[in-house]
Amino acid sequence: MAAATVASAPSEIAANSYVGFDTITTQIQHKLLKRGFQFNVMVVGQSGLGKSTLINTLFASHLIETKGRTEADIAPRATTEIHAQAHVISENGVRLKLNIVDTPGYGDLINNEGCWDPIVKYIKDQHSAYLRKELTAMRERYIPDTRIHCCLFFINPTGHTLKPIDIVVLKKLAEIVNVVPVIAKSDSLTLEERAVFKERIMAELQHSQIRLYPIDGEDLDDGEDLDDGELALNEQVRAMLPFAVVGSEQTVDIGGRPVRGRRHRWGVIDVEDERHCEFVFLRNFLTRSHLQDLIETTAQIHYETFRSKQLLALKESSAKQQQASA
Repeated sequence: MAAATVASAPSEIAANSYVGFDTITTQIQHKLLKRGFQFNVMVVGQSGLGKSTLINTLFASHLIETKGRTEADIAPRATTEIHAQAHVISENGVRLKLNIVDTPGYGDLINNEGCWDPIVKYIKDQHSAYLRKELTAMRERYIPDTRIHCCLFFINPTGHTLKPIDIVVLKKLAEIVNVVPVIAKSDSLTLEERAVFKERIMAELQHSQIRLYPIDGEDLDDGEDLDDGELALNEQVRAMLPFAVVGSEQTVDIGGRPVRGRRHRWGVIDVEDERHCEFVFLRNFLTRSHLQDLIETTAQIHYETFRSKQLLALKESSAKQQQASA
């Protein structure tokens, strides 16, 4: 019996004349543009931190209304709620199907024990729904993707450090979703206070071993797929976390130039001025450099981890049933 031969790695050669398969990128782009892109983002944080305003500012559209209490006769929420809204935004021929998941009521209760459970359950439920459709014999050609690709976690700008509830929730979320922390309403801090606050937060996160997005390439099995430029970009992003942001849908005038910002007695905060806040860095990170990676990381890491656990549990359950019936 002949011994099996191990195939050697294929060598790269150049075609002697033009073939045309280099147009495959154009073909893929055409198909993707027709289908559009799906991006699901969740916002988590206490009421009054400007979650709705920041989302509207990020996507330059009025997408969601605030769900905080604005009148004295409005009853406070008894539990954390989940509100999902779907929109389609077009830009230069690209259609983005944007699903925004708000979590009103989180952290607003007298007793906040377990207030994160509905959030964790919702994220896992989306993985579970995708898995069920994936395992169906006659599954859809394109499975609707409601898995959360990014969770923006809003931190109260106290200037001190994270609250115990923040640490607990961040630990739970980081295991199942891409978490990006932001310091809300950072214009309430001076630049010096902001820098110290960010250092304290990151020291707390590192002490608690909370893994934020972008995930360090050393922690990934396929980390070698990242080139030097991508690794350097990820390092720059990690060095900037948490993003100190300001959101505003209002237009104010600065020297005859209309800008989105907030007017104070001492001057105007331009949300797109890098000297005032880090909103531009957050927007560029989410939409211009890491949008696709957020989607892929969700599918290849968080969903695959969930899928493996579920299938292993199913296999063990089936084996126990067979043993019991034998």
